[in-house]
Amino acid sequence: MAALDQKSPNVLLQSLCCRITGKSEAEVAHQFQYAVRVVGSNYAPTIERDEFLVSEKIKKELLKQRREGDVALFSELHRKLQTQGVLKHRWSVLYLLLSLCEDPRKPSRVGSYGALFAQALPRDAHSTPFYCTRPGSLPLSYPERSGPGGSQISTSMGTSGISSLGVYSLNGRTPTPQPLLAGHPPQTAGQQLGSRLAWALPNTSALAPTSRAPLGPPPLSTRAPRPRHDGDLTAEVGEAALVRDILYVFQGIDGKFIKMSNTDNCYKIDSKVVLCKSLRDTSSRLAELGWLHNKIRKYTDSRSLDRAFGLVGQSFCASLHQELKEYYRLLAVLHSQLQVEDDLGVESSLTLRRLLVWTYDPKVRLKILAALVDFCQGRKGGELASAVHAYGKTGDPQMRALVQHILSLVSHPILNFLYRWIYDGELEDTYHEFFVASDPTVKTDRLWHDKYSLRKSMIPTFITMDQARKVLLIGKSINFLHQVCHDRTSPGKITPASKSTDSPKDAAELLSDLEGAFQGKIDAAYFETSKYLLNVLNQNYLLLEHLQAMRRYLLLGQGDFIRHLMDLLKPELARPATTLYQHNLTGILETAVRATNAQYDNAEILKRLDVRLLEVSPGDTGWDVFSLDYHVEGPIATVFTRECMSHYLRVFNFLWRAKRMEYILTDIWKGQMCNAKLLKSMPELSGVLHQCHILANEMVHFIHQMQYYITFEVLECCWDELWNKVEKAQDLDHIIAAHEGFLDSVISRCLLDTNSRSLLNQLRAIFDQIIEFQSAQDSLYRSALEELTLRLQYEERKKQRDSEGEWGVTAEQEAEENRRIQEFQETIPKMRSQLRILTHFYQMTSCSRRVIVCLLQTLILTSGNGLLSFQGAELRTAVPSSCSQNSLLLASSRRKSSTTC
Repeated sequence: MAALDQKSPNVLLQSLCCRITGKSEAEVAHQFQYAVRVVGSNYAPTIERDEFLVSEKIKKELLKQRREGDVALFSELHRKLQTQGVLKHRWSVLYLLLSLCEDPRKPSRVGSYGALFAQALPRDAHSTPFYCTRPGSLPLSYPERSGPGGSQISTSMGTSGISSLGVYSLNGRTPTPQPLLAGHPPQTAGQQLGSRLAWALPNTSALAPTSRAPLGPPPLSTRAPRPRHDGDLTAEVGEAALVRDILYVFQGIDGKFIKMSNTDNCYKIDSKVVLCKSLRDTSSRLAELGWLHNKIRKYTDSRSLDRAFGLVGQSFCASLHQELKEYYRLLAVLHSQLQVEDDLGVESSLTLRRLLVWTYDPKVRLKILAALVDFCQGRKGGELASAVHAYGKTGDPQMRALVQHILSLVSHPILNFLYRWIYDGELEDTYHEFFVASDPTVKTDRLWHDKYSLRKSMIPTFITMDQARKVLLIGKSINFLHQVCHDRTSPGKITPASKSTDSPKDAAELLSDLEGAFQGKIDAAYFETSKYLLNVLNQNYLLLEHLQAMRRYLLLGQGDFIRHLMDLLKPELARPATTLYQHNLTGILETAVRATNAQYDNAEILKRLDVRLLEVSPGDTGWDVFSLDYHVEGPIATVFTRECMSHYLRVFNFLWRAKRMEYILTDIWKGQMCNAKLLKSMPELSGVLHQCHILANEMVHFIHQMQYYITFEVLECCWDELWNKVEKAQDLDHIIAAHEGFLDSVISRCLLDTNSRSLLNQLRAIFDQIIEFQSAQDSLYRSALEELTLRLQYEERKKQRDSEGEWGVTAEQEAEENRRIQEFQETIPKMRSQLRILTHFYQMTSCSRRVIVCLLQTLILTSGNGLLSFQGAELRTAVPSSCSQNSLLLASSRRKSSTTC
């Protein structure tokens, strides 16, 4: 074995030739020379991938010779050879073995290829193989070719050659068309249809004479001419002529007898042609392959030059071209079969029935492609990918594999769009193929809400709506950080980019695991980007602090500040609205801030707090037009939009008016308490004062219940729900949705929505009655106190005169005093009447009050909170166990209140 290793490769190769042929070294000189050229050449480097096909051919040859044991032995040896890295040209070695094992009684394939190496072929001048593109026309007969020396050079490989290897021009140009020249493109997995069918073609050597043919092609004189009937339509056409026509039709080219009928949209045989029915039917069945080819080719030709079709559409056309390329490779093999038989001068082995068998699989594939072309008409971008994906949902494994391969090519641009969007925030969708759309006219302040959106028609069906929403949020967050927050952190530091789809193979692997790898990439980018954005908003722009400031100031949550502000503003707001100046009110606001706990708030928050005067109507006072305002800009304006701030303004005005009612009733109560003892000396007022106390108590009770409901049942409950959602929010959209839901809930429960407009008007009427009652009581106390002062002065003068020893009063003074008292007593019925009218109007709203009370009761029951008393009666509420019970309770309460009214 060691001695064998020391021998040169040439000696080993010569020994191998002698061992295989059983001849001496002198007798195998020619075969050795050929073997050296085959092993040492690289004339077809692109067909090394056909090593498997060569080994399968060797196994078939061994099986023909009934050597099943040798087949197993060869398989084991070939497997071991593949594990060794010593040989670099295993295909050449296997092909040499295949050529040397030919039966010497048959024309050797070595002879048919000997001409390839019969010439002086330098090592550095190997012929480059031509790739088989779409043949414009595959001529089925060629003129005789000869080299420069006059000797003929046959370069056809025959049916046992590798794939569609055809003609090589070794010494100068030949008139052979390029589509039939040697070589074939590199084959990918699942795309060796032409090569595999080439191996399935029958061995033409069986048709050759039994004598051993010399190396090279046979002389011209030995080629038997083949009878042809091409020029005579009246004579019966032979099957060989039909086969040649069919090969033309396979390429979409009209033959001599079979032509395209525009009226019937199919290939038809000329009616004048004399042909038996079986051949005519078989030819029609085969011609369908050409019609399918034309259909696919027409689509690709029309769309390939259409730039508006987009990258996805071009990828679809490229996948169709790739399939047609494999189809053309088969046609080249079939043509090579005819050419070899012509060169050998033997009867053609290609028959229509054999063509039916060999073109069965290509016909199935072309049918699938033609149906897919029809299904994808008028679609582009993600919609086209959805159509391809939907067409692959079938139980046919061959069809599913083909569609999956096409889908991997079609989805490759979409996945590239997706990765550039989620990792870089870039959207270069020139032809609007991606499912994320951008509106360049939108300004920066509306970037989050309006600039980017989902183009739902372009969402591929293999991407769920939840995944599409996350993809939109990821890229939108990156652009929001860069354009609105002015954050210069690179996207790679926010979310480390994983492996992208660099090739359709990567896209196919990703699509095969949509719920695993693909979902993992989307989720990772979504969580990292959203978390970073929320951190920037909370830390750099104090989003949560601003949210709490809205609660404290615009929703009156800072009680000490609101009370003190109302005390300071009372003199100003009592004036007509036209006499107010905003700078005066701003100064009062700053005074209230410095005098309360509001002074400890962040300076960034306090500088945004301001005063706003609403539009003035005739007769308005300062109470009607005053409002607090909160300035928002920058990133936080994305959460506190104009619509949200208008909602805050509506809620503030309602809460401010209700707070004013509480403030007024407090002043009324203080007036009653302070004047109760003073007016005891005026018993004629006892009835009026009692009436004032009763009406004031009713109003105080109602306003207290309203305040309780608004403060605890609405604001506190809704705020607690909002804060829980904000703490659990995963992205900015969740915060925006929770905030908008909070405002909607507050507006609806405070009777500020359109459905409660009538109740709100009645509630405002009650507020107006409270203001009128304050004016009437103030007028009553003012008159009573003036009368009390005059009486006290009269008694004081009377005592003074008595102390001086004079009469206390004269008869005239006493008469004047009695007349004045009489006039005052006459005003008491007017005061009582005014109070009765006021009470009557207030009692007229009792129906409205009952409706409001019942509604508040139902809302409290629905919200699930505790104890509330209405008109002195305590009502303990129980929390229903289900939302359906809440709905029924609300409906029944509304029906009861409407019946009471």
